Amino acid sequence: MFGVIDWLVLVAYLGISISIGLWAARGNCSFSDYMIGGGTMPWVAIGISLIATSVSTTTMLGVPADVFDADMTLIMTNIGSFLSILIVGWIFIPRFRKSGILSAYELLEKNFSRSVRRVAAVFYSMHLILRTGILMFAPSIVLSSILGIPVWVAILISAVVSILYTWHGGFKAVVWTDVMQFLVFFGGGLFALFVLVNGIGGFSELSSLAKESGKSNWFNASMDPSNARTLLSIGIVYAVLEVAIRGCDQQFVQRYLSCKDVRAANKSSILSMVLGLLVSLLFYWLGAALFVYYKIKNVSELPENLGVNEIFPHFIVNGLPSGLTGLLVAAIYAAAMSSISSAVHALSNTMEKDILCKSAGQESVFRAKLWIVLWGTCGVFAAFIAASQAGSLLKNALFFTGLFTGPLLALFLLSFFASYLRSFSVLTGVACGMLSLLLFNGVPFIPQYTPPLAGVFSWPWNPLISCTVSVWIALSVDLVAPRKTVNELA
Repeated sequence: MFGVIDWLVLVAYLGISISIGLWAARGNCSFSDYMIGGGTMPWVAIGISLIATSVSTTTMLGVPADVFDADMTLIMTNIGSFLSILIVGWIFIPRFRKSGILSAYELLEKNFSRSVRRVAAVFYSMHLILRTGILMFAPSIVLSSILGIPVWVAILISAVVSILYTWHGGFKAVVWTDVMQFLVFFGGGLFALFVLVNGIGGFSELSSLAKESGKSNWFNASMDPSNARTLLSIGIVYAVLEVAIRGCDQQFVQRYLSCKDVRAANKSSILSMVLGLLVSLLFYWLGAALFVYYKIKNVSELPENLGVNEIFPHFIVNGLPSGLTGLLVAAIYAAAMSSISSAVHALSNTMEKDILCKSAGQESVFRAKLWIVLWGTCGVFAAFIAASQAGSLLKNALFFTGLFTGPLLALFLLSFFASYLRSFSVLTGVACGMLSLLLFNGVPFIPQYTPPLAGVFSWPWNPLISCTVSVWIALSVDLVAPRKTVNELA
């Protein structure tokens, strides 16, 4: 059970997070300092921050559950990550660094128009606030049961602490708390695996039994696009989603801009990929270890009717010694808070620079702090809305991810390679790209809608579909639409 020592560990962790925010606030004199750390951040810290931002409680709780229920085939996402690192490092990072921007979407105004920039910023903000709501709510379900507190209290704890240190310390606070949170997150996972392996009888025993049960299967060479657990879908096509996130997400672009040059930014990106692989290996093996521990070795009995997503939390509370339970709960909070702080900080920058299009000045720092509080509050409301929905959180998250990330990637690709296009053509293409997903996917909150081509493509294909349609329509419209009419509409 969650004892006094565990509470002390958790409270100490939350206190340290706030202290780092207070410490990092030193030297935040300008908008550049507050938003990108003055462009002088160490690439190692940025690399750790990149992976801490990417990793959420979905990784810590969802990955072991997926392996327990199926196998390790989703580890092939790291193939897509490797491909995306090459593409982003070659195409995106050099352009961002040479453009003199403070926000990712500022580049779209330089190449197209302010209206395109604002549309991209709004799309991104809508996507990120919905994601933030889910990232606040999902771990709170687990934390409320472990700590014996209401879900809304668990939501508020992570939100308030994250907003407090982000508001005070800005980008430096986000990065340095990310570093600490990653260490807690990764260290907690290692401790849990160590306890499981000891209970099983050693790693060789775990490896042998996991292989016999099929839990260590990680490769599927099938070319079936309707199956998400294949090399084609989750390995190669998934790279499009990774490029969209690593190349178009303000959270990532901020970190590239915070490094001193292109070389440092690329080194941070590569480091994040390596750390991401290590995180994947750790938590996929945690899932296999949980299966062997409970289902093959029968070291301990699982309660009846326990859902697959509740197995790891059950082990945290009942299978770990006092103190380690507190560390693992702190690790869950670490993953949640890292995602929340990065999101509200990026949304603040996007609101100030891209939607309002304000020039950077001392008054911008004051407004940015207000936006952090307001976006954090919106995230809490989004979490409460997510809590009220009966549908699958994962299914809803995947729909909105495909809806926004594909068109955003299309906007940047067009700005890099077809900047001659008119704004009307680009925006028409983006709208059609978003609508194209309705052919293949149901719509959250509209359960009666049945897509005509449901089941043809699995979820990793959504960003590729919406991006491809956006680019094709934009090029086609610009080619055939009358120039005078389009100029009037733009």
